[in-house]
Amino acid sequence: MNLIGPRIGVAPGDYVQAAAWLDSGERRLGLALLGGALIAFPFVVSEYLVFMACVAGMAVVSIVGLNILTGYTGLLSIGHAAFNGIGAYACAIAAAKFGAPFWIAIPAGGLAAAAAGVLVGLPSLRIKGLYLAIATLAAQYMFLFVAQHWESVTGGDRGFQVTPASVAGVRLDSDFRLYWLIMPVTVLMCAAAANLFRTRVGRAFIAVRERDYSAEVLGIDLLRTKLAAFAIASFYAGIAGALMAYFFKVVNPEQYTFTASIFQLTAIIVGGLGSVLGSVLGALFMVAVPELLKVAVSAFAGADQAKSAIMLASARELVFGLLIVGFLLFEPFGLAEIVRRARAALTLWPFRT
Repeated sequence: MNLIGPRIGVAPGDYVQAAAWLDSGERRLGLALLGGALIAFPFVVSEYLVFMACVAGMAVVSIVGLNILTGYTGLLSIGHAAFNGIGAYACAIAAAKFGAPFWIAIPAGGLAAAAAGVLVGLPSLRIKGLYLAIATLAAQYMFLFVAQHWESVTGGDRGFQVTPASVAGVRLDSDFRLYWLIMPVTVLMCAAAANLFRTRVGRAFIAVRERDYSAEVLGIDLLRTKLAAFAIASFYAGIAGALMAYFFKVVNPEQYTFTASIFQLTAIIVGGLGSVLGSVLGALFMVAVPELLKVAVSAFAGADQAKSAIMLASARELVFGLLIVGFLLFEPFGLAEIVRRARAALTLWPFRT
């Protein structure tokens, strides 16, 4: 009988313990406190913070998807924002032109992005690394070209308005109301991703990342696994894009540029590759950084709004670049590793030598 508690990481005694997700009282308590905090949050903070929480939630969904592809499967993508855009346009078209309710339009956006992801992932069996990254970059610019020039469907550079979602006749037309749509979806998608890597499919992704030829020798179908990774990652991006369509109430090509893709890639590097927690931390960090920069730039530029805008744009690009280089040099495993070390130190305290 195991007399040592789970806090010091003793191996589980049977399969039921190994398969348990909530395997300790601390984890159950932590999740209960987190759930309570998310429920209470919009009632106790300002409207601006509710707005930022919604933006962060949508970013988390998309960045978790990118981490599934790049962090867990090892397939580099620098065009992830294109799948956000495909999901947003598919959702908006389903809602505006076909009258689909949000609970159909949002999954439709995810499925449309997943289908596009499979097409983009087809070359992944023969190319990898930088060559695959260039292929995803090509997909990014192909999406922008289609979105800007297929005006009869996308509305061109102007885009088009999105009718607010509604539940039982209540329009979700405010940040407070949309919070109750965005946050449950975010939690559900994160939980699904965390459990994905407890399955055979998720472990196949990790095997492909470590060494694809060895994975193939072990019986893993490389093409099917890589296409599944692209499909799942793109589905996440499409769901995030669909939520963006309802949240911002407009779909426009300028929302899904190459800069947005680099933003998401930076987030998984800062948060930690191959970690759902890292995706969440990276998304929260990267959403907070521009707001902190805005405060700093305002202090330097004063009331000159034109000067503030120029300084903010320049500072944002510089800071994103410095974050990538800094984390790669000094903390390549990202914020998730910092949290892991802190938890390990607390677990061993006060017996740490």
